[in-house]
Amino acid sequence: MASQELLTDLLKATSRSFYLTLRVLPSAIRPQIGLAYLLARTTDTIADTEIVPTAQRLLALQLLHERILGSRAPVNFGELAKHQGSDAEKLLLEKVGDSLAALEDFSETDKKLVRDVLNIIISGQELDLQRFGGRSQAHGRWDARPAAKIIALETDVQLDDYTYRVAGCVGEFWTKMCRAHLFPDAQIDEKQFLIDAVRFGKGLQLVNILRDLPADLKRGCCYLPMDKLEPAGLRPETLLSPVNEEKFLPLFRKYLDEAESHLRAGWNYTNTIPFGQFRVRLACAWPILIGMKTLNKLRAASVNDLQQRVKVSRGEVRGIIFKSLLACPFPFVWRKLV
Repeated sequence: MASQELLTDLLKATSRSFYLTLRVLPSAIRPQIGLAYLLARTTDTIADTEIVPTAQRLLALQLLHERILGSRAPVNFGELAKHQGSDAEKLLLEKVGDSLAALEDFSETDKKLVRDVLNIIISGQELDLQRFGGRSQAHGRWDARPAAKIIALETDVQLDDYTYRVAGCVGEFWTKMCRAHLFPDAQIDEKQFLIDAVRFGKGLQLVNILRDLPADLKRGCCYLPMDKLEPAGLRPETLLSPVNEEKFLPLFRKYLDEAESHLRAGWNYTNTIPFGQFRVRLACAWPILIGMKTLNKLRAASVNDLQQRVKVSRGEVRGIIFKSLLACPFPFVWRKLV
């Protein structure tokens, strides 16, 4: 399968939302960012195949990690592919050889940027497996830990580190790729630009964590750390019990505030991009605007509402895209979107 085919067929099957973002990007950076996303989704699929024992998933991750970094060892994830409930994720694992081959088509500089970001992302996925991988699963029998036991992060430092490893580093990668190919000579405060890029990624990941809190608790993981839960009189096992709502919601909303602050840094990042780079601006604006909409819904939700998984509808996403396209040519209108 050729690289272009990977970026069209496989990406479209894997993520409709990111595929829209990718389509709007300039062609000079579309293949590199698209392939980095595909490989990150592949490693994430391996990490999330919970029916397979943790040690086996870590071994598969290590093998793919080494191949991404340049090893020639053969990879075959056919057995892992059989355990996928999603056809797209099954295809990701079956086509991993094509994804790895496409990486070799890039320049050495671009190849290094892709490898560097995947190196950090995989380290976060491995750390996540080591922390939570031994938890009891409804469909797995290898762990004798009681099903009611939920493992939580210990500190906010661990949470911040995790959001950097799996998303904040993507902001750095995106920025370096754009600077190299699109606006290398633009006069930008480089240090602040990278700080905002990292916060942008962290904010998107924190939105996901807060939105997916009920589902994660059911899986036996809690990303809200114990150093914040215990002073509030909360435990992971009863975090979303209606009787704890008055204690839980104030803490939850503090994290919503933190996520919003990160996304506002992402909006500052978006507006630092030279205005003529409207395609990159749109690609950055859409996840921020969708993230802000999600935060507003989460802020208004009760504990019972959260159990239903708060999400932005497809109609709302289309409205966000349409409004941003109308505002794009007008700086004064554009900056007021957030």
